[in-house]
Amino acid sequence: MGASKPNIVFIFADQQRNEVAGYAGDPVAITPNLDRIAGSGVSFTRCVTSSPVCMTARTSIMTGLQIHQHGVWTVSNPELRHGQSHIRNVRDAGYRTGIVGKNHLWPHEGGDAREHASELLEWGWDMALEVAGPTETLLTDSAYTDYLDQEGLLTTFRDYLDHYHGERVDGRHRIPPWELGACNLPPESTLDMFVANESARWIREQAADKPFYLQVNFGGPHDPWDAPQSYRDQYRAEDMGLSITDTHIGPLSTHVQLLQQYAPVKLDTMTEDQNRELRLGYYSKLTLIDDCVGKVLAALEKTGQLDNTWIVFSADHGEMLGDHGLLAKKCFYDGSVQVPCLLMPPGGTTAEEKRALTCHLDIVATLLEIAGAESMPDSDGRSLLSFVNDASKPDQHHEGVLSELGLPPQAYTMILTDRYKLSIDTLTRTSLELYDLDNDPKELHNRVNDPAFDAVAGEITETIMNPMLAALDTSEWTQRT
Repeated sequence: MGASKPNIVFIFADQQRNEVAGYAGDPVAITPNLDRIAGSGVSFTRCVTSSPVCMTARTSIMTGLQIHQHGVWTVSNPELRHGQSHIRNVRDAGYRTGIVGKNHLWPHEGGDAREHASELLEWGWDMALEVAGPTETLLTDSAYTDYLDQEGLLTTFRDYLDHYHGERVDGRHRIPPWELGACNLPPESTLDMFVANESARWIREQAADKPFYLQVNFGGPHDPWDAPQSYRDQYRAEDMGLSITDTHIGPLSTHVQLLQQYAPVKLDTMTEDQNRELRLGYYSKLTLIDDCVGKVLAALEKTGQLDNTWIVFSADHGEMLGDHGLLAKKCFYDGSVQVPCLLMPPGGTTAEEKRALTCHLDIVATLLEIAGAESMPDSDGRSLLSFVNDASKPDQHHEGVLSELGLPPQAYTMILTDRYKLSIDTLTRTSLELYDLDNDPKELHNRVNDPAFDAVAGEITETIMNPMLAALDTSEWTQRT
C-alpha cells in the first residue's frame, strides 16, 4: 500500500540573508533553484527568526517555542530532547524522519559530531547524519571529515580554515573576508555538496510504503565564504552593490555597541572595493547552496516523488554583510533577523509573494499541519497553509512577531509590526531601538528618544510585547549595574 500523506523536505540554510536571491528581486544573485521553488510556491518576505543566534533559533524550530519559553539563550540544553519536539510529533503521525547536515543543538568545539547521534534520535529522528558547520570542521570530526580524509582532502580544507581564522587575538581575530579568496576543494567535495549528496542518497533509499520527513541542513552560506573558484567566477565585483554605511542618527543600542567593540573583523576602514569583494564571496557561497538545493530537487524528481512532496525552505537567521559596520548576526537589524521562507506544495502552485508578518514558529506549525500531526503546546506559531490554499487571503497573519537575543540578564527582545520595529532591554523593559520602517527602511534613524514616537513605543509594548513576554520570569536575573 502506498503512502497516503505527502512527503516533506525542509531545507534549512545557515546565515542566509532574506533578500539575496533572484526571486526576491536581487538583480545579481544567481539562484535558479530557489527561484524555481518560489516560482511554484509562496514566498513570505517578512519572516523573522526566533533569535539571530544559531543554537537558540534552532531550538525554537525543534520545540515550537520562543526563547524565553525554552530557555536556550546561547548554549544548548540537552535535557530539552525529553520535552516537546515537532519531529517526534511528525514521526508519530506516520512519517519516517531523517536529518542530514548541521543540526547544531550543541557547540561543535572538538571531538566528533556523531557523539550526539543518540540524542538526535531521542528528538524524534529515525536517521541522523550530523556534520559540524564550516568553521567548526577545523576541530570537529564527522562523516564529512571521514569523506575528506578518504579523498586526501582533509588537510587541504583544514589548512584553509586555519588560514581563515588567522592569528588569534583573544580568540577573535579572523582574516577579513575580502582577503580570504576561494577554497581549493573540488565543488563536489565541499561541505554543502556532501550534505546535498547524502540527502539525495537517503531520498533514493526510501520505500514508497511510508511518507518521509527529511530535514536538509546546510552549513552555508555561513562564513567562511569558501566557495570554489568556479562559483566566484560567476560574479564580477563591479556588479556588487554596497552595504548600508550611511550615518546613523540617534543612539546605538547596547548590543550593537558590544558587537562593534568585540567584532573579530573591523569594518570602519573598509573601502568600497573591499566591500564589493566581501559581498562577492557571500554571493558565491549562496550560489553553491543553490546548486545543492538543486541536487535535492533532482533526487525527488528522479525517484518520482517531487509531485508528492512539500518543499519548505528557510534559515536560522540572516547575515549583516557589512550593513551598519557589522558582519554575521546577533542584532535586530533586518539583515540579521529576516530569513527566507518558501513553501512549494506537491505539484506546485501559482507563485505568490506575501508580506504578512511571519516567524520560525509559523514554519513549525505549518510542518505539523502538512503532516497531520499534533500541534505544539504553548506555541505562538500559526500555520501558513491557508496562504497556499487561498491566494486571495489578505497579507495579515500576526499583529507583531518577536525575536530574542542575549545571555540573561543581558538579554534583549524585539517586536516587528507592519510599520515599526521596537527593541527593549528584556530585564528592565527599557526601550533601546525604534525604527519607522515605512520612512526609514535602512534603519538609520533610531527614534527611541523622539517624544513624537513615545505613544508608538508605548502601544507596541502594552498591546503586543508585554502579552508575548507574560510567561517570562526574570525574578532570578541579577540586576546589571
